[in-house]
Amino acid sequence: MRVISKRALREFWKNEPIAKQPLEDWYRSVKKADWETFADVRETFRRADVFRDCVIFDIGGNKYRLIAKVRYQRKKVFVRFVMSHFDYDKDSWKSDC
Repeated sequence: MRVISKRALREFWKNEPIAKQPLEDWYRSVKKADWETFADVRETFRRADVFRDCVIFDIGGNKYRLIAKVRYQRKKVFVRFVMSHFDYDKDSWKSDC
């Protein structure tokens, strides 16, 4: 899959350096993936969830959330948000999904 964009990950880990390794691990896993459905996503990331048009990934042992739109036919993953679990619970991201 093609991730658009890694910049969002880098910007997040600038402020949260402890998130760098788990986000890089997520990025490498997604780059290797060839998902056709959400079921395929769940094979790679067992704790992934879906909300409307977005896929929600637990990052770093549930400390962070990455919210993305996955376009299976185009083989693209659009990173919409990377946030702490605390910010995720505020639900401000939901209007983008």
